[in-house]
Amino acid sequence: MNSVSERGGSKPHFALLDGLRGVAALLVVWYHLFEGLAFAEGVNGAGDGVITVINHGYLAVDFFFLLSGFVMGYAYDDRWQRGFTVGEFFRRRLIRLHPMVFFGAALGAVTFILGGAMQWDGTQVSGECLLLALVAGCLMIPALPGLGYEVRGNGEMFPLNGPTWSLFFEYLGNILYALAIRRLSTRWLSALVTALGSLLAWFALTDPSGYGCIGVGWTLDGVNFCGGLLRMAFPYTLGLLLSRCFKPCRIKGAFILATLLLLALFHVPPISSAGGLCLNGIFEMLCIIVVFPLIVWFGASAATGGKRTEALYQALGHLSYPLYLIHYPLMYLFYAWLIREQRYTLADTWQVALPLYVGCVGLAWLVYTYYEAPVRRRLGRKG
Repeated sequence: MNSVSERGGSKPHFALLDGLRGVAALLVVWYHLFEGLAFAEGVNGAGDGVITVINHGYLAVDFFFLLSGFVMGYAYDDRWQRGFTVGEFFRRRLIRLHPMVFFGAALGAVTFILGGAMQWDGTQVSGECLLLALVAGCLMIPALPGLGYEVRGNGEMFPLNGPTWSLFFEYLGNILYALAIRRLSTRWLSALVTALGSLLAWFALTDPSGYGCIGVGWTLDGVNFCGGLLRMAFPYTLGLLLSRCFKPCRIKGAFILATLLLLALFHVPPISSAGGLCLNGIFEMLCIIVVFPLIVWFGASAATGGKRTEALYQALGHLSYPLYLIHYPLMYLFYAWLIREQRYTLADTWQVALPLYVGCVGLAWLVYTYYEAPVRRRLGRKG
């Protein structure tokens, strides 16, 4: 979830990529609405719990990782020879990412209390466990399934704000980049990308998680951790490689084209396996290896457009990160309501779902305006 504005010197600003990050974040919230419908259906035994309408919305995370790698390479690769230090890199990363980690964890604690401070099975959670979960969330310490501070009882790494798991892996990617990957020649980086892509393709096609997809990484069991690490490492390093090889080409209507592609891909229905081969994995790898890099390439190549267009891209970019980290604590309340009311379709819940969606967007903008941007400016000045 890096900002494309993290650039140095006189490098051009890829405003359109900021806009696409915002589009992807909006689609994540849309996806999680339908995840809630499926979750409630599964918990209540009313169906198979398969996410409908936007089944492949989880691929937004892989798109974010690819975009983050591209931004890291573009913004920092040429700085290391000019005296830029690992300490300064980590300081900038913390200022960029961690204020919203704190806010998301705190909001998660508030909504957990509002929801009755209970696990999904109705077990009451003590104040001590909740406090431990809050501290762990703020410090990016993942919860092991079954421990007391895994307060929701369904195995999430960060039970107060589930999507933080992807930030955990992004931090790992940043650490690996600063300490080792940045030192690789383009040839060796290409070899690393090929090896990681092969491993992720094996994971996607053989489906060791049994999920029928690569939607893993949110919990700390072995398969999820390894799968989540691969989900980050391959697109992240692919983005780094893309930043080194990038040469702009003339693209007209890139934002509309890329937005329509993301909409279409994320709304592809589930693809059943055949003969022990996960066909869904073929589709996922096609997205990550071919389509997402093309979208980033198009976005980085396209002209920004007029002032209004650039303002739109900027607004979407500002919105993306806070929206990603504030929406899920509110979704927990929505999920609990769905389970309690036994409602499983958008037609039966739109009166709540659509205001929730709009409310998440509005809250994200308020958080960016009055919390994230001011805090980052202040921390940046102190540095």
